[in-house]
Amino acid sequence: MSDEKLIKVLLVDDEVKLLESVSQRLSLRDFEVTTATDGKKAIKAAKGDKFDVAVVDLRMPGMDGTEVLKTLKKRHKWLEVIILTGYGSIDSAAECTRLGAFGYLEKPADFDKLIDVLKQAYTERLKKKFKHDQKRMEDIEFLSMGASPMSILASLRRLDDDEK
Repeated sequence: MSDEKLIKVLLVDDEVKLLESVSQRLSLRDFEVTTATDGKKAIKAAKGDKFDVAVVDLRMPGMDGTEVLKTLKKRHKWLEVIILTGYGSIDSAAECTRLGAFGYLEKPADFDKLIDVLKQAYTERLKKKFKHDQKRMEDIEFLSMGASPMSILASLRRLDDDEK
């Protein structure tokens, strides 16, 4: 992937050995990986960098994966989140999906399956972003037809404010 953009992954798990192992394996497969050992560190990392996909452990001390999922989805419109758990249940899978998780994998997750889900999540992120950008361009084109320059600027400001 030398000339291509690497998929930026935020990997969050309180099991340090698992975190290091998965991180190293993903890096060898051309993913750009940032790790966090708890929810607060994950939120801080996401504040300072733009990630494409986050893989978040469900059960962690302090802020659990559900809270991390809620916060990340609220603050980062285009971020896709995959929940990884050793304590899977139909109820928690349904709850995470309702909160916006792209995927839900049980530990130990098959590494090739994780790679596939990461790529699917990234593709979904790109589709959503492209669709949004396309709609935004259509809105801007519509505004520019027959409106005064000041009216166009006011409308563009509203569109820009909607993005913040």
